[in-house]
Amino acid sequence: MTNGLTDNTGSGAAAKASSAHPAGVPWPVPAAWHCRIDGLDWTRATTGCSEAAVFRLAAPDRPTLYVKTAPSQPCGELAGEAARLRWLSSTGLPCAQVLASTRTNDRDWLLLSAVPGRDLSAAELSPRELVTLFAGALRQLHALDAGSCPFDHSADQRIALARERLAAGLVDPEDFDQENVGVPPAELLQQLVAQQPAVTAPVVTHGDACLPNLMAEAGRFTGFIDCGRLGVADRHQDLALATRDIAAELGEGWVGPFLNSYGQPLDWNKTAFYRLLDEFF
Repeated sequence: MTNGLTDNTGSGAAAKASSAHPAGVPWPVPAAWHCRIDGLDWTRATTGCSEAAVFRLAAPDRPTLYVKTAPSQPCGELAGEAARLRWLSSTGLPCAQVLASTRTNDRDWLLLSAVPGRDLSAAELSPRELVTLFAGALRQLHALDAGSCPFDHSADQRIALARERLAAGLVDPEDFDQENVGVPPAELLQQLVAQQPAVTAPVVTHGDACLPNLMAEAGRFTGFIDCGRLGVADRHQDLALATRDIAAELGEGWVGPFLNSYGQPLDWNKTAFYRLLDEFF
């Protein structure tokens, strides 16, 4: 079972967590966690949509755990992810469970439960099954009471954070989508501000609704992971990224069936805006 991540097995990345500083882990592990993670094999994960370093912790006859860690910084998402996962769990929707969270040695740390199954980029599903499951999971999320969600993911807030990330040197032009390669990030930011659409009927969004961030097992949705950007926003925050991922991984022909299953067509102006916004994160 995996947690939306691919293990770097066979590369020497696994290590016993028998000390404060497991081999292959370049930072001291929080001391308070030692009794909980001692004796588990650490394996560095190599795929996923998180900016944090992610490790899978496993041993025979013990529950699989995950550790996420990232530098503590004003634009960081890991500390906020703990609060978001706890809130999402309180709604009854399945997601990774926060077992512990802390800040030590200028790093944020999360200890998480595993979510059963495989992420949607690796799940053994037909394209139709995949888009139907993906759409259904987003419908459930977007049906939550937005008024009860304390996390603001509005366009105004995200544009402000995009400015901060650009000023902090956290925007990577080499990771831009093909149509934006070679465009200076400052110019893209100007485009973003000029294209900001009005928000109608805000919902609770995942914020990074790509295939690796949803889990499935035996043909059913089992939970959300990498929820550091969860918050109230226009539903196109999720639909824009979901349809981009579906087109890239399955082909443009599966975008229509996804939208039919979700039950709403795309607003292409909003879709362009939220895809452009994603260049800064």
